[in-house]
Amino acid sequence: MKFSTKVEKCGLSPMRKFHPYAVAAQEKGKKIYHLNIGQPDIETPKAYFDAVKHFDQPVLEYAPSPGMPVLIEAIRGYYAKLNMHFAPEDILITNGGSEALQIAMNCILDDGDEILIPEPFYPNYNTMVCTCGASIHPIPTKPEEGYHYADRKKIEAEINEHTRAIMCTNPGNPTGTVLTPEEMRMMVDIAKEHGLFIIGDEAYREFVYAGEPLQSLGEFEDAAENVIVIDTVSKRFSACGARIGCLISRNKELMAHAMKYAQCRLCVPTIDQVASAALYDVGPAYFAAVRDEYKRRRDTVMRKLQEIPGVVCECPKGAFYAMAALPVDDAEKFQIWLLEHFDDHGDTVMFAPGGGFYATPGKGINEIRIAYVLKQADLERAMDLLALGIQAYNNR
Repeated sequence: MKFSTKVEKCGLSPMRKFHPYAVAAQEKGKKIYHLNIGQPDIETPKAYFDAVKHFDQPVLEYAPSPGMPVLIEAIRGYYAKLNMHFAPEDILITNGGSEALQIAMNCILDDGDEILIPEPFYPNYNTMVCTCGASIHPIPTKPEEGYHYADRKKIEAEINEHTRAIMCTNPGNPTGTVLTPEEMRMMVDIAKEHGLFIIGDEAYREFVYAGEPLQSLGEFEDAAENVIVIDTVSKRFSACGARIGCLISRNKELMAHAMKYAQCRLCVPTIDQVASAALYDVGPAYFAAVRDEYKRRRDTVMRKLQEIPGVVCECPKGAFYAMAALPVDDAEKFQIWLLEHFDDHGDTVMFAPGGGFYATPGKGINEIRIAYVLKQADLERAMDLLALGIQAYNNR
């Protein structure tokens, strides 16, 4: 049987592809500390579950394809507090930020097109782009330079006749990089000058650790035709299972095209929209406490990594990930070995090997992404296991 050439270009998620090895390790009695998936262990605010319990409509109807007004208004209110003002029609509710990204890419990318994305990048971007018939054109970075990419010469050198958009993940997954306001302005100016869309994947906006004000590409009203903002409740409110996100743009033509996809998939789940709207009533004290917790975890990861000879890792400024180059020959082989052959008192560890975060063949082979989403004691143990594993792997 013949399969689509588009799907054959897609790969499995480096965060999830080692699940069979993990199952086999658990069947042998090993305990696995998971640093591979960005699933927060922070409790979802109670407001979400209270809204579900009090949902009492007699018929669970389809929601409107653009999204339920109660959620759209909650999101508008959130952005208004950040001095960004959107009309209701500028916001499209989606099944998580992932669907928002997929819809946006389907609207702007065609066969043979390219989108500029700094690498390493969130691996699912590759699947989303490939299913549009397009390809990722990477903006190269180096771990020794903290994965910095916001450089006009570096970016403009990669623009060609096939370029249609720039992706800007801020704060960054997997690197934890955070753009300054000046760098954001420069990125938007490049998009405007070259007639490109610029997509801001801002799932981790709340998680910045140097006291910076929260920022968004949505601030740049002079680039209304260029800017697309992707947002989600998943990480902000530790509500990954709700699958509620949104696509935001003042570009009326884009939003009209996006509605075609929204109507095709009918609607986003009604109860999850109602419950997610309640999350936006959570006050600033919640976010301050969560930021402090993740900052403690980041500092633990950095302290532990600095104790391992040969590791290269710049301290992440945001999100809850760190990308690190390890003193091993191949991070994928190392991960499989950890699950099949290594344990310390019955314990082992998982991370996300770095190769899948790159579009350039051969890059990221010895790099890993660490998601610091475990409680402090578990995170300490996981990092100790990583250090012990590296030593044992290189001495085998």
